[in-house]
Amino acid sequence: MLEMQVMMKKILIIVCLFIVAGCTSSQKQWEVESTPKTAEQAPSRLTRSVPPVVNAQGQPVYTPYQSPGQDAGISHYDESAPPDTRKSAAYADQLAQRRLAQQQASPSTFGNIQETHQFPVQESQPQLYDSPALPPVKVALLLPLSGEHADLGQAMLQAAQLALFDMGYSAFELIPRDTKATSQNAAQAAQSAIDDGAQLILGPVFAGSVAAVKPIAARYNINMVAFSTDWSLAGGNSFIMGFLPFTQVERVTTYAASQGLNKIAILAPNSDYGNAVVAAYNSLAYRAGMGTAEVARYIGEDSEASVTIRNFTRYDERVQAQEERKLSAATGAAHTVSPEDLPFQAVLMPLGGDQARSAANLLSYYDLGPHEVKRLGTGLWDDRGLATEPALDGAWFAAPSPELRRDFETRYRDLYGNRPERLATLAYDATALAAVLAKKSYYEQGRPSFDRTALTNQNGFAGIDGIFRFRQDGLIERGLAILEFDHGTIKVIDPPPSTFQHVN
Repeated sequence: MLEMQVMMKKILIIVCLFIVAGCTSSQKQWEVESTPKTAEQAPSRLTRSVPPVVNAQGQPVYTPYQSPGQDAGISHYDESAPPDTRKSAAYADQLAQRRLAQQQASPSTFGNIQETHQFPVQESQPQLYDSPALPPVKVALLLPLSGEHADLGQAMLQAAQLALFDMGYSAFELIPRDTKATSQNAAQAAQSAIDDGAQLILGPVFAGSVAAVKPIAARYNINMVAFSTDWSLAGGNSFIMGFLPFTQVERVTTYAASQGLNKIAILAPNSDYGNAVVAAYNSLAYRAGMGTAEVARYIGEDSEASVTIRNFTRYDERVQAQEERKLSAATGAAHTVSPEDLPFQAVLMPLGGDQARSAANLLSYYDLGPHEVKRLGTGLWDDRGLATEPALDGAWFAAPSPELRRDFETRYRDLYGNRPERLATLAYDATALAAVLAKKSYYEQGRPSFDRTALTNQNGFAGIDGIFRFRQDGLIERGLAILEFDHGTIKVIDPPPSTFQHVN
């Protein structure tokens, strides 16, 4: 009996094996095909051996993994590029998919007279992989890629690369050139890029370099979007994209006035920057019917600075008034001077770094702490280090909203492994702007163009530093937020505008 049971188990096992074997060889629809397929795998780095990607119709399709020699022609994406540059390709598809998801969630179009152009341009982004249909465009990017300011230059170059991936314009060729932060090398870099076919110049960064490049670009009728803050170089073919004080002064003083702070004094450096801030305030005060400001010139030397601020705050007069008040209180006599009646409620301080700290502490030393007199600043205070200064606690200043660039900073850090330099956003926005203008002019005129009319569109453009537009004189105008130093942090207390409509 036991032998019969064992025999029956063997028979059952053999039958089951035959059934399984029959199933695996079956060709029914719900079963796996017997022909094996190799899984698609992205290349580990950009090489010129990557086969072109095509769609169902056999047409080339843009992919971040595609060889630069096959499509985009971006010269700094070759095999000889340093590793930190090459690795951006491996992350590009993730960035593109994230952008597409965001754009599909909130689509928008090119701006009209009431709207501001948006970066990226969402109407074209759903066709991201059809971008090879766009004509080739060459744009120079002049940066200090070596020398003392190499870290800044490399960060700006990487930000520009990130913008290219986000914009999805594969025929857009960026031509980076090293200015080495000198005027002579900047001129050579510009000429080299123009010889290679550049249709627009982005950069340089420093004023001396901009001055050297401007006449070369003008000779070839090429416009230049410079990253400098030297407003004297604007005009003609030169557009200045750096953070300028004029809009900052108007924004912060207008906000202060709306909060009841109408008596504003200025503690300014004896420099072109200080003069520009004073002139901008007086111009605004004249137009708004405000009183002209009392102005003191701040000199960095400790002894002279102390005397300047002692006189500026009328410290001796206030001490005398306080003594008179004590005396009158003791005798019961009336007094005519109140020590609280200061000539100003707020002080505008276009000073940065250590000068801002020193001046703020001197104000506190002479009994004008941050709770007695509001400190107002310009974009020079867009500095995390100043937020921890107790003498500046509660201070207000006008600058781009950090909330707008937070996504950029996160993606940049994920991709390159470090925090971007503050000026890297200029390179991102300038590159995105160039792509927007090239696409828009091609769709409207049949060819990419970077002419003055396009650059000075009164609607402006929306970048990661907020909305901006170029005036006819070549200066940039920005929509800024009001920020506040709050116990070591920087917070937005009045958001930036989303359109220039209110100032047209």
